[in-house]
Amino acid sequence: MQTQPRTLNIGILAHVDAGKTSLTERLLFDTGTIDRLGSVDAGSTQTDTNAIERQRGITVHSAVASFRVGDTQVNLVDTPGHSDFIAEVERALGVLDGAVLVLSAVEGVQAQTRILMRTLRETRLPTLIFVNKIDRAGARTEALLADIRRRLTPHIIAMTAVRNAGTKTATTSPKRYTDTHFATTVGELLADHDDELLARVVDGPPLTPAELDKALAEQTAKALVHPVHFGSAIGGQGIEALINAMVTLIPAPQPCPTAPPRGTVFAVERDAATGHKTAYLRLFEGEVTVRQVLTFTTPTGTHTGRLTSLGIVGADPSPTPTSTLTPGNIGKLRGLRDIRVGDYLGRPGHPTDRSPHFATPTLQSVVRPRDPGTAAAARLNAALKDLAEQDPLIRARTEPGGATSVFLYGEVQKEVIAATLADTYGIEAVFEPSRTVHTERPTATGEFTEEMHRGPAPTGHWATVGLRIEPAPYGSGNTFRYETELGALPRAFHQAVQETVHDALRTGPLGWAVTDCAVTLVRSGFDSVMSTAGDFRALTRIVLEGALHDAGTTLYEPYRTFELEIPPVSLATVAGQLTSMGALIEESAAAAGGWLLRGTVAARRVAAIERRLPGLTHGEAVWWSRPTKDRPAPRATNARPPRADR
Repeated sequence: MQTQPRTLNIGILAHVDAGKTSLTERLLFDTGTIDRLGSVDAGSTQTDTNAIERQRGITVHSAVASFRVGDTQVNLVDTPGHSDFIAEVERALGVLDGAVLVLSAVEGVQAQTRILMRTLRETRLPTLIFVNKIDRAGARTEALLADIRRRLTPHIIAMTAVRNAGTKTATTSPKRYTDTHFATTVGELLADHDDELLARVVDGPPLTPAELDKALAEQTAKALVHPVHFGSAIGGQGIEALINAMVTLIPAPQPCPTAPPRGTVFAVERDAATGHKTAYLRLFEGEVTVRQVLTFTTPTGTHTGRLTSLGIVGADPSPTPTSTLTPGNIGKLRGLRDIRVGDYLGRPGHPTDRSPHFATPTLQSVVRPRDPGTAAAARLNAALKDLAEQDPLIRARTEPGGATSVFLYGEVQKEVIAATLADTYGIEAVFEPSRTVHTERPTATGEFTEEMHRGPAPTGHWATVGLRIEPAPYGSGNTFRYETELGALPRAFHQAVQETVHDALRTGPLGWAVTDCAVTLVRSGFDSVMSTAGDFRALTRIVLEGALHDAGTTLYEPYRTFELEIPPVSLATVAGQLTSMGALIEESAAAAGGWLLRGTVAARRVAAIERRLPGLTHGEAVWWSRPTKDRPAPRATNARPPRADR
């Protein structure tokens, strides 16, 4: 039996324009995987494959490419850098063994870099830092390391030395433990997390190079320290040292191939010509084979399908395609009609699962075809639902009047969707101005019942449905349960009620989705001759509306936590502006060269704050924000959702 190579799945993450796609290209070239370097500017890279990515020079969807170093196969996951596509990045983190965070030696630590590093640290994902573009004018080394310690993480080790930074002749060389200063620096940093090492550093004897290497690998694997490498993806400097660090410092998991299959779908592609889906699955345990029947768990239930075709990322080409996906590898699955991004093979909640925070979109916009007509609206709706399979969080849905609304993270994402609709589907779409997404939660417990009567029922439906709705813990989502006797309704009628409840909760009394509630079926009945599933679907909507009216709902709006670095002279002006816009400043502290403000603010205010900060701080503000727990909206807020008939 052929020995399976050691497999590492490593994400390349960065702020937009830091050079992560160019780094991916260089890694593939230097390991002999490709024979020609592609260019982001020319649109010829391996991982930016669709027309939008090539035209704009940005990564929109996660892509996978592979190379080998000795007996190690490295699957590189190139992720988007723009903040509008942060959900794509967060999904990818759950399937990775480690990450390379890319910074520009010129621009340094940027807002998105800080968001990414916070997420990496929260998930305790082993992370290397690569400082790119050392051959660009304005490149920094020691000053940038100080910024990284202050703004990202204090526990970093510069593993390479740089000469002639900021010039075309910039070069790098690995630091050696024969350099006493370097060995001492590494030992002291590692000793911060290990009492035995601390005793050796203080009392001796000095740590040997082998001991330093072992401790560095162990602490990198635990995300306690972050080795830093300098280089240039375009020029090729520092790449060999980075590759060596990737295969020696990032640990590969030791999965069990005999366990039940367990994995995550982190990307879905649809063939434009055939419409067939290809799902990218990271397998953690077990094995998957062609023709196997697979069951996936989703937020609303499960679905099952038979795998008709299976490709293995990075597999050697051969006349007989590989038919078995083994743990640690990424498979390209075909034949699964209902597959979507985020689907989980097996049961989620395994102790080793990495579950990063999934930020939900905070904007919503109605989309219409430029050319009016029922046929054009139907094509647009179908196209947007296709795109929602690649990113379920955009949640395309039909609005009254026939238009479709989508949920968004930002205006750049809106532009990309519009371009995709035009280039891929041939649909010219018009987006209405975006609105901040609100949610509703039940204020109290409410109950409503409609009885079926012999003869024409008042509701016109041959069904009895009684529902109780009550508040659930914050963040728990929506659940459906039964108090009626199991088997009192045929399975099809039960399913009709449950599916309709989840669907109807997408629009509450105030027009927004209802969340964090428990809905219980408290009464049911049917006529064995006259009742149909359609009766139960139609009546469930009526009854749920009555229960919601009885309970009442409270409108909530999204909030964000923020951190803001500003120069000293701007403190009073900026604090006054933030307060006037409803921000709550919870902490202010002196930072290196200025002030650091922390607090919370309504998401609808963020765009205005970001527009004003450059003028208030002479361009020196560094702003970071992230979704946090939402709060009741002001009573006077004009928060009705966008509607097609407005």
